[in-house]
Amino acid sequence: MQAFEAHATDADLDDLRARLVAARLPEAETVHGAGPGSRRWGQGVPLADLVDVVDYWRTGYDWRSFEARLNRIGQFRTTIDGLGIHFLHRRSARADATPLVLTHGWPGSIAEFTDVVDELADPKDADSPAFHVVVPSLPGFGYSDKPATTGWGTEKIAAAWVELMGRLGYDKFVAHGGDWGGVITTILGGRFPEQVLGIHTVTAQAPPGLTTDGLTAAEREWTEETRDFWDHRTAYAKQQAARPQTIGYALVDSPVGLLAWILDKFYEWTDTEDSPFETISMDRVLDDVTLYWLTRTGASAARIYYESHDSLDPGLRVDVPSAISVYPRDVEKCPRPWAQERFRHIVRWGTPETGGHFPSLEVPEYFVKDLREGLAAVLAAHR
Repeated sequence: MQAFEAHATDADLDDLRARLVAARLPEAETVHGAGPGSRRWGQGVPLADLVDVVDYWRTGYDWRSFEARLNRIGQFRTTIDGLGIHFLHRRSARADATPLVLTHGWPGSIAEFTDVVDELADPKDADSPAFHVVVPSLPGFGYSDKPATTGWGTEKIAAAWVELMGRLGYDKFVAHGGDWGGVITTILGGRFPEQVLGIHTVTAQAPPGLTTDGLTAAEREWTEETRDFWDHRTAYAKQQAARPQTIGYALVDSPVGLLAWILDKFYEWTDTEDSPFETISMDRVLDDVTLYWLTRTGASAARIYYESHDSLDPGLRVDVPSAISVYPRDVEKCPRPWAQERFRHIVRWGTPETGGHFPSLEVPEYFVKDLREGLAAVLAAHR
């Protein structure tokens, strides 16, 4: 274990600003209408919105503030199976704290959790459960190393997390994740029941081939929305699964291209009507995008799709206590009868009233409450 501090060079930050100044932008999109509620995002990120974010990124955004937050939480690196893994580690002051690993996805990063770590570790309410919080950067993301060979898919990552937690002295722990982090958390619960006390996920994926017979009308609507997502709105995933290197050149060479590629998902996957900034501050989105930019991980992060797209074992079952939350504007919503086919011991099922794919950024206070209650139910199942 080696302590780590984030510190971009002034030259890298100057280069970023220079590229933003020199950016070549296309003409405005050709869509019907331009007002809120219209289909102005129908071709992707509208030019006017992108110009506003680029201007703020160049003149107002403070990367050093985000670096300072990371360094205050505590950062480390260790080598597992030949690959350097970066992680945040915030130990609780509470003697009864439970170890917890939080796993992000794409286009997220450790930036998804920096604003909730302190409250999870040392809650203001003494009656709330406390956690020793570990937030790893996925291989190829952030300050983790970029794999030089194939093989770093979700199964190997889950095994690496078990090794990481063991090295920290956490032989038993709970886990949370969403997006790819939800897949990895599912694998942790299914493959490592001796180490994993239970899980909380906002990305519950059912085994394939299940029938809609017996589902309620609302549950059928969930399945139709999820099918529509996979049929019509996953070009990004197919591109990154099939040709991550090709899209990677643009993502590593152009900060505006990287911003647009990621901002498109923050708009489409959040519980908003006209802009992701209705619920997430521009600073928080730029924390995430700038981390990708400075670490040059646009291509290496995309490769998780090449390694693991549609690869979750259809026969994997999770028997450890599981808490599942389905946020209303998430892109995949799994009905409980379907989820029960994979997750055999659901101890809490949540359907929040607001929030989308990035709940720790969209509704952070509710997210912390929901995660605590879910993990409290998980831990109570062991008593």
